[in-house]
Amino acid sequence: MNKLNVLELFAGVGGFRVGLENSNSEFFHTKWSNQWEPSRKSQDAFEVYNYHFPESENINENIEEISNEQFEKMNADLIVGGFPCQDYSVARSKKHELGIEGKKGVLFWQIIRAVNHIKPKYLILENVDRLLKSPSKQRGRDFAVMLTAFNELNYSVEWRVINAADYGRSQRRRRVFFFIYRNDTNFALKIDGKFVDDKKKLFDESIYDDYIFNEGLFAKQFPIKPFPNKSRHASYILSSDIVEVSNDFTGTVWNTGVMRYGRYFTIDTEPATTESPMPLRAILQDSKKIEEKYFLNDLSKLEKFKKLRDAKKINRTSQDGHVYVYSEGAMSPFDDIDLPGRTMLTSEGSINRSTHLLKIQDRYRLITPIEAERLQDFPDDWTKYKKQKDGSIVEVSDRMRMFFMGNALVTEIVKRIGDGLQDIET
Repeated sequence: MNKLNVLELFAGVGGFRVGLENSNSEFFHTKWSNQWEPSRKSQDAFEVYNYHFPESENINENIEEISNEQFEKMNADLIVGGFPCQDYSVARSKKHELGIEGKKGVLFWQIIRAVNHIKPKYLILENVDRLLKSPSKQRGRDFAVMLTAFNELNYSVEWRVINAADYGRSQRRRRVFFFIYRNDTNFALKIDGKFVDDKKKLFDESIYDDYIFNEGLFAKQFPIKPFPNKSRHASYILSSDIVEVSNDFTGTVWNTGVMRYGRYFTIDTEPATTESPMPLRAILQDSKKIEEKYFLNDLSKLEKFKKLRDAKKINRTSQDGHVYVYSEGAMSPFDDIDLPGRTMLTSEGSINRSTHLLKIQDRYRLITPIEAERLQDFPDDWTKYKKQKDGSIVEVSDRMRMFFMGNALVTEIVKRIGDGLQDIET
């Protein structure tokens, strides 16, 4: 089996790489990475990545500064990345030679630029699940723009919203994953394992029901119930004009689907209930090993947590002067360690409503950086050290380690996607 050369974009501290190498480090060979944190003097995530993976070409610069020629020299078979969620609307440029350009979602268009110059066989991308419904005033437009952009480059897109806890992991983290493949690959040209020479067959909706429920990469790696939830399913033909899609798209995008040759099929699916989630208690460190700094001995901090987690109604005024009531429901005063953990956010290292609060043996404490890493299926102390420009190895602050994990992905989910891609390649 030939190995796949990998380019990791928006690499963070290497979540995609960890997952793929846990799948098969001989098969997935990450040769290039790019990580750049704008408006930060200290490039901490890059330095953690560089500490662990000094053998690859790790590029610490704004992706917009990577030239087309640099991309063309990368013989990547696979591009991976968890790209930022922004506004993906498009417009024709004032200088017509630039063609189409994004208004705000500029980093997604850098992925498209990389694909256009590298032409990889596959991509695996990740984003927050609200992407499928954004923006609120034109639901599904951003995602439809993305599908149209990949269709123009002759790629198909399979997607699934995956909650890691539904597939045995310790965190209730919902993210949309994309498996994107070039239309001239063997995988794209087969139906039920047989090559197809008539494209008309690729538009038969019954084929895509089978693909979504049984034959697709996500169907095989993340089993779902064999019928649409509440009979929700739809299909659409996208305009070939990406600006028209941006301006006029109206349609439904459910949590599962596939796009081929400008037509997409989408179904609201539910996970098959065969894998029990891992409870929070399973990833906790031995209490005897927890440093005192993680315990809340200050009553004022406990009172702050109580107020943050209580129900509240607050009068607010919008920018246009509209007065409204902002409401929040009550949360449990502390996290149930017999359930999987809640979604970690980048603010995990501070005292706020979303921070995990544990009560163990009548003592309250925060989770530790190691426990945060375990919630994302990273090795213990993955983020403890970084390698600076001068080659020195220094420790990373707890606050930054928590920030990294709030931005990261569940690496075991990536591992399973990697397992599925290996099956496709064999």
